Amino acid sequence: MDKNKRDVARLLDAGAELFYVDHHLAGEIPAHPHLKAIIDTDSGVCTSLLVDQYLKGRFRSWALTAAFGDNLVKVAETIGQQSGLPSEQLQQLHLLGTCLNYNGYGETVADLHVAPDSLFCSLLAYPNPVDFISDPDSCYQRLYDGYRDDLAKAEVVKADYVTDRVAVFILPDAPWARRVSGVFGNALANAHPQRAHAIVTVRTQGGYQVSVRAPANNKSGADVLCNQFPSGGGRRGAAGINQLPVDQYAEFVAAFEAQYQ
Repeated sequence: MDKNKRDVARLLDAGAELFYVDHHLAGEIPAHPHLKAIIDTDSGVCTSLLVDQYLKGRFRSWALTAAFGDNLVKVAETIGQQSGLPSEQLQQLHLLGTCLNYNGYGETVADLHVAPDSLFCSLLAYPNPVDFISDPDSCYQRLYDGYRDDLAKAEVVKADYVTDRVAVFILPDAPWARRVSGVFGNALANAHPQRAHAIVTVRTQGGYQVSVRAPANNKSGADVLCNQFPSGGGRRGAAGINQLPVDQYAEFVAAFEAQYQ
C-alpha cells in the first residue's frame, strides 16, 4: 500500500470501495469508510494466508499452494498437517506453488511460459489444485519443465560476492534468468539458511533488477535494505529493487553486507 498510496487515495476519492489484502509495507493506512484493509507484515504470513483466514479455510489447498510458492514452507506444512492433508499431497502443492511463483518473474509477458491473466483464468476451473496438477490438458507440465530447466542453468552460476553472511549472484540478460531469479533465491535461502542472498539480473533496458532473500533462520531486514534505493520495496523476508543503476552495484553490495553483518 505504501507504494500505491496515491492510487488508493484516488480511487477512494472517486467513490470506489476497496478491499486491500497484503503483507508488504503499508505505511499509514487511510481511515476511510470505503476501505477494508487486512494487512500483516509479519514474516510468517503471506497474502494468500490472510485471504484464507478471511474465507475461513474455504479454499485452503490453494492458500497453501500460494504459501509454498512464497517460500513459507514450514508454515504451509504445519497448517496443511493440522488440516489433515497427507504429506504426499503437501509435496504436490509445494511444487505447484513453486512453479506458479516462478511463472510470475519476467521483464515482459513474453519472458513467461504462460501469460498471468490466461493462467489465472485457467486455474479458476480447478477448485482443488490437485486436479490442475493431474489434468493432462493443463499447463502444469509446461511450467514444471520450464522451472526445472531454468533452475539447472542458474545452479551452475558462481557467486560474484560471497561471505559467511551474504552471497550475491549475477544472472545474464536472458529470459531464463529473469524467470528463475525468484525461485533461485528461494532455493539458495533454503540451502544456506544462515546466509542472505541477492539475485542481480541484468535488465535489457539497462541496469539491474535485484531480488533479495533474508536468511531463512532470521527473516528480517530485506525491506529495510531495498527501501534505501528509489525503486526498492518488499517485505521483511523478501524484497527487491526494480531498477538498480550499474554504477550503484558496489553501493548495493556494501549496504547488503552492512544489513546482515
